[in-house]
Amino acid sequence: MNRDFTNRPSGVFPSVCSLDCPDQCGLLIHKEAGNIVKIEGDPAHPVTQGKICNKVRQMAHRLYDPKRLQYPLKRIGRKGEGRFKQITWQEAIDTIATTWKRLIDEAGAESILPYSFYGNMGLISAEGMGRRFFHRLGASRLMYTICSSAGTEGYRYTMGGSFGIDPEDSVQAKLIIMWGINAASTNMHQVMLAEKARKNGAQIIVIDAHRNQTGRWSDWFIPIVPGTDAALALGIMHILFAEQMVDEVFLREYTVGAEELREHVRQYDPEAVSAITHVPVEDIYRLARLYGTTSPSFIRIGNGPQHHDNGGMFVRTISCLPALTGQWLKQGGGAIKGNSGYLAHNAAALQRPDLLEKQTRQINMNLIGSALLELDPPIRSLYVYNSNPALVAPEANKVRRGLAREDLFTVVHELFLTETALYADLVLPATSSLENTDLYRSYWHHYVQLQQPVIEPFGQSKSNTEVFRLLAKALGYEEQALQDSDEELIRQALDYPANPALESITFEALQEKKFMKGRVKPLFPGRLRTPSGKIELYSKKMADKGYPPLPTYVPLPTDGESELPFQFLPAPNHNFLNSTFAHNEKHVSMEKTPTLYMNEVDAAPLGIVSGDKVKVWNQRGQCEFTAAVGTDVLPGVVVCQGLRSDAETNGQPVNTLTPDRIADMGGGAVFFSGRVQVEKCG
Repeated sequence: MNRDFTNRPSGVFPSVCSLDCPDQCGLLIHKEAGNIVKIEGDPAHPVTQGKICNKVRQMAHRLYDPKRLQYPLKRIGRKGEGRFKQITWQEAIDTIATTWKRLIDEAGAESILPYSFYGNMGLISAEGMGRRFFHRLGASRLMYTICSSAGTEGYRYTMGGSFGIDPEDSVQAKLIIMWGINAASTNMHQVMLAEKARKNGAQIIVIDAHRNQTGRWSDWFIPIVPGTDAALALGIMHILFAEQMVDEVFLREYTVGAEELREHVRQYDPEAVSAITHVPVEDIYRLARLYGTTSPSFIRIGNGPQHHDNGGMFVRTISCLPALTGQWLKQGGGAIKGNSGYLAHNAAALQRPDLLEKQTRQINMNLIGSALLELDPPIRSLYVYNSNPALVAPEANKVRRGLAREDLFTVVHELFLTETALYADLVLPATSSLENTDLYRSYWHHYVQLQQPVIEPFGQSKSNTEVFRLLAKALGYEEQALQDSDEELIRQALDYPANPALESITFEALQEKKFMKGRVKPLFPGRLRTPSGKIELYSKKMADKGYPPLPTYVPLPTDGESELPFQFLPAPNHNFLNSTFAHNEKHVSMEKTPTLYMNEVDAAPLGIVSGDKVKVWNQRGQCEFTAAVGTDVLPGVVVCQGLRSDAETNGQPVNTLTPDRIADMGGGAVFFSGRVQVEKCG
């Protein structure tokens, strides 16, 4: 059954959202005369049920934006200046191949670095031919650590991998805790499911540093000092043990280390925890008793708190809570950090690490600024796709100094002339997801979806896989793995007997159906992928690696910034997704003014009132925002939302202010651990 819809100019066609979002919605694309005229949710999708966010509803404005790239460009001005001329694809491919051959001869293939992430969540676009190509090339390898790596490692120590409850079961919960997640903006269908649970009597609690959309929607919002979340979780454990609200049978049967944890958390009494977190003592007791006496209870663990120096330990700590009250055995009880483990595909077959003849150096993507400026031997060429490091990477001014090197040959494959593309020697026009064939699997729900093209490629744009096949041919690589079609890549990714959940999910079946649910079994009763096969409240593996084996609160370091009065959180906003949509007028107009939220106690002595222009600065750079003064954040905390383009923050991006330190686990980023000063402009 052919599901390529490009040759059908009008009609309604099934699709899937490609954004780096847990919901991965089913879509219906309306076309007239070959163009998209409307995008809506697919009401048949069992989880997303026809509801989509406004940013995707307005996606056609992005696809047909007059600023979208249509043909290859070659730089003719200074790096960063944005002066280019049109060239042919043949000239672009020949230039890349010739330059890389020279660099390999002069400095070795490790002088070349690919930089990518999940700007498109399609497995083929993100992990397919590009990984194969750079393995065959022998390039330096990127560590994909910018998003959730710290929390993923922390959760793995406790639970053995990215496995939580089925989100569809969360409608059964009677207590839902949204911890460090602005789900209304970043996981809207979890909010929908929670709303159904609330109609059945569930109470919804939000714990966060900012009373954002999700905090305002909750039944009880608990503000907390950023980076102290692990202390609050340990304080809850203290009360659960002290007041005998733990499930002793579950602890004996399914965990290791319960007795050690029982003794360990005695030190985290509510008074001590309140002093750390600024959560009142009576609220700590109330929260712990609600959690200890309400069942089923469900915790949605967000990405926010893991973006601190202690972020991995936070997730490791909070993931112990459902075990203490035995929630994993109750439908709707437990937690979700991520669920990607359930639908794990054949990554080795897709990425082909065997094409790498020898192990090459690894470079943490959070340290790209330092790598471009300081690495020895140096990076001589950068190939960027599915990402925009000049805007999204920490310590952005350092990143841009690295990108400005005249001896760095940079290629950017993109839909728009992004901040990174301005520094490129060559810019290649990229297709959108609706112009590609690709495979999608959620890292939250349990459904797999196939995307087949809905519209023709825009201008001369090409997909990631097509460009890498062209580059492989230009470099004389003859391996079949570098010639496989997109369909063959998908078949190889799905051919994974090691994961029974994918057993019935084939390319043909996905062509026939809009989406398919993996055959996922509950975690318990069963054996986890931890060394003991159980929930590890005490982790010998952590001890062997030099970590505290029990959940522990570790204060944030100051790293010479202690004299700066405010902790700065550059949180997600409602109408962008990272830097996606930040260059499109429709979405910028929906998001409105770049805003800095600060507490009235802090604003008064600085003479700042709502509506004032304020400068936010530290030793790394400065930005400008419009102040929103009130009580939505605690004293000593300031929050902005969204990765705005440079022009919106007066010439420097938000990540100018963020440190490029590395978190405690997984090589993760510490976007939320930076400190700043704030002053009124003028």
